[in-house]
Amino acid sequence: MPQSMTLPRLPEGASHRAGSLETRLARGAEVDAALALRHRVFCEERGAISTGATAGLEEDAYDRDCDHLIVLDHARPDVPVVGTYRLLRGDVADRIGGFYSGGEYDLAPLIRHAAQCGAGLLELGRSCVEIKYRNSTAISLLWRGLATYLEAFRIGYIFGCASFHGTDVAAHADGLSYLHRLHLAPPELRVRALRGHYVEMDAPGADLVAGGQNLPPLVKAYLRVGAKVGDGAFIDHTFNTVDVFMVMPVERIVGRYGRRFGLVD
Repeated sequence: MPQSMTLPRLPEGASHRAGSLETRLARGAEVDAALALRHRVFCEERGAISTGATAGLEEDAYDRDCDHLIVLDHARPDVPVVGTYRLLRGDVADRIGGFYSGGEYDLAPLIRHAAQCGAGLLELGRSCVEIKYRNSTAISLLWRGLATYLEAFRIGYIFGCASFHGTDVAAHADGLSYLHRLHLAPPELRVRALRGHYVEMDAPGADLVAGGQNLPPLVKAYLRVGAKVGDGAFIDHTFNTVDVFMVMPVERIVGRYGRRFGLVD
């Protein structure tokens, strides 16, 4: 049984609906359905290399201990899971040996700061939505579900890696420079890419206007809720991406977007 199953969960039946779509935590076989969706999006659509032991599932050593927020389309009983987000809380990470992003970044400053503040940590990962559902309705549902989760577990900081597609750093120089120069995390939250994998983000002569306009949609969404970035990028050859670390204080989300995402009445 996943270790997170032994800890308090969201209230039974807690979910959000919009038409035929519903968001809630995955139950039972729905976890495999979420992993299958990830395989279709990351491996078949975007060229990631599947490392899971089961064909057709995009899975790693963390998945069975994580919670999986999903979007279901009840009008599609054949393949109802059309969106997912992997959620790894700090208390679970302590039990299983750390966070996924700890394999790319030195998380010590963030973990130390959160402990000093008594703030819970939540790592977000493997966000994906089936192509025909990549609209405001499905994505807003995921954020509403996330808001419920943040409140239930008293999370202080959410973080994770967001990606630029492809591993050519030069092709993303404008966007990476924009993030480094305008959205660098304060020192107490500024994690750094691991030694030997650190990729400089600040390119001389970068076009910051173009960089800000051409950011990946998920990166833009995180910036809108007050995210800051870590120091250095990380090339993930397995996922065919250039990763950046992003951290978001939940109190900032509440202050600016609480009503929109259901964090406050």
